[in-house]
Amino acid sequence: MRVPSQPGAADVERGREQLGPEQREREPGGAAGGVRGEHTHSEPPVRVVQRASVRGQILDALRAALVRGELRPGEVYSAPVLGERFGVSATPVREAMQQLALEGAVEVVPNRGFRVVQRDARELAELAEVRGLIEVPVILRLARTVAVERWVELRPLAEATVRAASSGCRATYAEADRAFHRAVLGLAGNSQLVRIADDVHRRVQWPLVAASGGRAELVADAAEHGALLDAVVVRDLDAVRVVVEGHFGACGGLLG
Repeated sequence: MRVPSQPGAADVERGREQLGPEQREREPGGAAGGVRGEHTHSEPPVRVVQRASVRGQILDALRAALVRGELRPGEVYSAPVLGERFGVSATPVREAMQQLALEGAVEVVPNRGFRVVQRDARELAELAEVRGLIEVPVILRLARTVAVERWVELRPLAEATVRAASSGCRATYAEADRAFHRAVLGLAGNSQLVRIADDVHRRVQWPLVAASGGRAELVADAAEHGALLDAVVVRDLDAVRVVVEGHFGACGGLLG
């Protein structure tokens, strides 16, 4: 991935200096603040939007690299070096890495960069257990109380996880899988529940790549999403329990 470099404040100012007075007046940052009669105060500076966009692209790229195992657990990566890899300055990389630190994927190493966390089997098992404790009872309750029509609306997301698993790309599957689980928990109408469960889910996904199975196991894991919907639609609560408990029992060794 190579993200196009963005113009800095000095570059923008030099460009404006080459314009005539009338042209500068029409610029968003001109002396008149824009063309007379127009309200421009509600429009954010273009440079800020571009920077946020670059940071978001870098964050997505780093998350994908973590899931694919391209950033190895225990290794330290500096923002300048990663910036060269992505074709951007160190600033958006550093900001993205700080977000990953908040998510528990990396830890700050003073004067060196960021170290990818290295979790042992016990920590991964504990995270998987926490996921199960949060999601299993909620899903079982939702299966009893939420209208069938609401569950049917989740079918496209379940099918998307199967397609993602079939592609063999773990980064793609990780995102599709989390999107499905967020939607399921979203039926509870509790945004804090969704946020906390999604955070734990993401932590379980990193760095499971080395211990995870192949494409066939991902496809089987994704198929359980459809099986859950099938059981809920016909109100077979016993089948729902079997699918849910089996699915989260497998989460200790898969991305799902």
